[in-house]
Amino acid sequence: MTALQHKWDNIYLSAEQASAPAEILQQHLYLLPRQGQALELACGLGANALLLAEAGLAVDAWDISPVALQKLDRQAQTKGLQINTAAVLIDTDHLTGKSYDVIVISRFLDRTLCNAIMAALKPGGLLFYQTFTRHKLDKSGPSNPDYLLARNELLQLFAPLTVIYYQEYPAIGDLQRGNRNEAQLIGQKNRS
Repeated sequence: MTALQHKWDNIYLSAEQASAPAEILQQHLYLLPRQGQALELACGLGANALLLAEAGLAVDAWDISPVALQKLDRQAQTKGLQINTAAVLIDTDHLTGKSYDVIVISRFLDRTLCNAIMAALKPGGLLFYQTFTRHKLDKSGPSNPDYLLARNELLQLFAPLTVIYYQEYPAIGDLQRGNRNEAQLIGQKNRS
């Protein structure tokens, strides 16, 4: 067991069930294909994976924590959903040769995976990505800048994809409204 796995296992030991799915996915469910293969990377307790399975997609859910995945498996079974879980330290090798219609990533950032993520999308496939920015208005999420996006960085990291939707609110206007701590992207891989 790695120190990273131990850390996340301990976090998930006390968690009862998945929190709400990512805002980017909840607000854009109508963009999902009616069928196909989906992947939630760094799924934790799998709120996004559950939502994808409820939408009729065949879902893979990967995370470093077997504790989280066991809880996800139980919740999926209770709801009568089939989700294929895998306890993995996510790297480019795990994505090589994979092919998905939808990939969802929420509150996870590993810049070395961007090209492999895009390669794992089928032509016309959608990437739903939401994670923390460096210009957060509170202390939610990580504090290490290695795990925080610079301004418009998500657009740059996935520049080969066609932007379907992008949101990143800087500290302007009414700061009590809007998701001020995270950037959101829906990108589509070209069909050709």
